[in-house]
Amino acid sequence: METITKKITLNLDKDAEVSVKGFIAPIEYSSYNFHIEWNALANLRAAEAEIKYSASTFWDFFPKEPVSVGTPWEIERAGALELLKQLHPNPSFGMRAELPDHKIESQGLWACLRAYNTEIADIVFRIHAQFALKDGWFTPSQFTGHLVIDRIKRSVAFFQMSVPKGIINFGAKWKIDPNEEGHITDNGFCPQIDLCAGIENVGRNTEFIEAITQEAVEHKLGLCFYKSQQINWVSLEEALEMASAQQKPIHAISIDGPLLDESC
Repeated sequence: METITKKITLNLDKDAEVSVKGFIAPIEYSSYNFHIEWNALANLRAAEAEIKYSASTFWDFFPKEPVSVGTPWEIERAGALELLKQLHPNPSFGMRAELPDHKIESQGLWACLRAYNTEIADIVFRIHAQFALKDGWFTPSQFTGHLVIDRIKRSVAFFQMSVPKGIINFGAKWKIDPNEEGHITDNGFCPQIDLCAGIENVGRNTEFIEAITQEAVEHKLGLCFYKSQQINWVSLEEALEMASAQQKPIHAISIDGPLLDESC
């Protein structure tokens, strides 16, 4: 029997307000000590610790039409830009490239309905943005997030937009000498960059009418940014077995950065 996927409408009460807390922890590490020697990076902190937003800010995270589980849509930029300004006054969605005509595929703001029932809807999203600092740029690897909607109260039950933790989770470009062209690049680790509101565990043990896993929705969002995600990646061990079985050579390449984010 064919499964019929239902589409639902996402909405918020126009009078709803959401109090969002913002935090940027001191940077713990960078390859060339930019976080120590560059004041703009050393002193990078959230612009505002807490701001109360109207519902209209979060409307931009919703699709314009009813949506089904697992179908990505583009986020309107205005609401996301307003939220990012709580972290730093100069956010940008136009990722900078060193080459003038170089097209960057990683730009964008995408969301996807992960799960829903009669009480809540769980939206997962991914945003790529960077901040203009004095004499340079700070580029988080990505902003990932959850937006959980209370469908009965038509309110935000939980919201989080954060930079994932990892050995390296940001890149930076610093114009050390204003008389020289170009920037010097660095990367490093910041333990916390996030915006958060509401109760984090809401709906965690809820039985949904329809749902996909967190891993599945992250893969769907990754496909919106990177063509490399369309490749059927396998482990080296599997590749060796496949090469032997199919009598085909293995073409190996070496890269000096991640394929899945903007951390360098």
